Order: sequence, then C-alpha cells, then structure tokens
Amino acid sequence: REFEAEIRFYSGDDPLDVWERYIRWTEQAFPGGGKDGNLAAVLERAVRALHGQQRYYKDPRYLHLWLKFGDCCNEPLDLYSYLHSQEIGTTLAPLYITWAEVLEARGSFRKADLIFQEGLQRKAEPLDKLQAHHKQFQARVSRQTLLALEEGPDGDNMGLLEIAEPQRSSLADLKGRGKKKVRAPISRVGDAVKAVNPNRSCQPQASLQLPNTPNFAVFDENSVSGPEIPTLTAQSWPAPPVPRAKENELSAGPWNSGR
Repeated sequence: REFEAEIRFYSGDDPLDVWERYIRWTEQAFPGGGKDGNLAAVLERAVRALHGQQRYYKDPRYLHLWLKFGDCCNEPLDLYSYLHSQEIGTTLAPLYITWAEVLEARGSFRKADLIFQEGLQRKAEPLDKLQAHHKQFQARVSRQTLLALEEGPDGDNMGLLEIAEPQRSSLADLKGRGKKKVRAPISRVGDAVKAVNPNRSCQPQASLQLPNTPNFAVFDENSVSGPEIPTLTAQSWPAPPVPRAKENELSAGPWNSGR
C-alpha cells in the first residue's frame, strides 16, 4: 500500500526510482513468486507507465526493468527486437548479452554471434563485460564443434558457427519390425520393388511438360558462396510485446449462473 500510494501521488523528477524500489521489494518479499507477489503485473505496469520517456533509454535501471519483463513474455526475442528498434538500451551490454544467451539456448549460434558483433560495434558499456561474454560464447561453440568433428571425422569442415548449428537428417533407412520375421524390408527401391511382385508390370510415367515455365535456382544453405549473415534491421513495433497469460485471474460474473 505504501508503494502504491507513493506511485499514485508521486511528484518528483525520477519515477523510475519508485518502480525500481517497488520491484526490488516484491522480489525480496516474495522470493518464490506466486500470485501474492504478482511480479509480472508490477513489471507490466512499470514498463507501461514509463513507456516513451526517452530520458531513460540509456539508463541501466530502465533496461534492467525491461529485461525482467522479458522473462514474463511468451516470446522474449520479440521484446529484444522491440528494444532494438526503439533504441532502448542499445548502448548497454546487458541487452546484447541477454539476447545472445536466449538465441544460444535455442541453438541459433550464428544469430547469437551476430548480436554480439552488433554490441561490439556499438561499443556497448561495460565493453569489457561484453567482450568477456563473447569469448566465453566462442569457447562453448568451439567445444561443440570439436565434439561434432570427433563424432563425424569424415565430415566437411563447415566453419565454427555453421557446424554447431543443429542438423536435420532426412531420407533415413526404414527399420524392420519383429524379432523372428521382419515385416518390412530396409529399402524398397529399384529392383527390390519388382522382386516383391514380379507379375506386376511397371509402365514408365509420362513426363509432364509445362510450357513457358520460368527456371528457378534452388537455395543451398550449406553452400560456401551463400549470402553473408544479414545485418540487424530495426522493426517498427507499435507497442511492447504481450506478456504471458496470468493465472488465477478470472473476470467477475454472477455466482448463480453456473451449475
């Protein structure tokens, strides 16, 4: 009640200080979260109350509040893109570190490195912290690269960040079922299909000719001469991303309508 009253009747020149103390007290009073603490609702109110105040765009406290709010969103990557498009915290290292960590956790190593490079080009502060996290990221990717090379020594060397990307296998061999008698062969192609049913006649299928069909080139993501990593482009977000749906919050209604 004291914080709510201070926010309601605040007349000073730093409203961010009140919200920061309110959020810190909520985290300390309700360390396990829960509906009583309602931290997500307080964070959402804070970012909406301070939305559009450009004097806080380079303030570490304001960025810290946004990053906490990102933990309550269904898709934090949308929030980071919103912050980047609005130039909120783009001169601070925690934005790029947190952004890259989320991408790394999802296996997007090339995009994570792109985020680090963006922060290094902007010389985000503290720069030494950003450089240290980038070196740690490169060391982790290097270890995964060595493990991938040990598992497949005959594979081509596709580079540090490309080989660490998760690969998807396709057209794998079929496995037979049954211990004594295999119901399905490993592969049914070519002469194997004819051997199963020799009386069946296979006629060649007529080729379809499509006149005036323009040619197109098939994109190969593993090609060495492919396009470089794209640069970050600012996106015009009209409003902050929507947070997760809050639990235990139902709209009021008549109690005698249910059965």
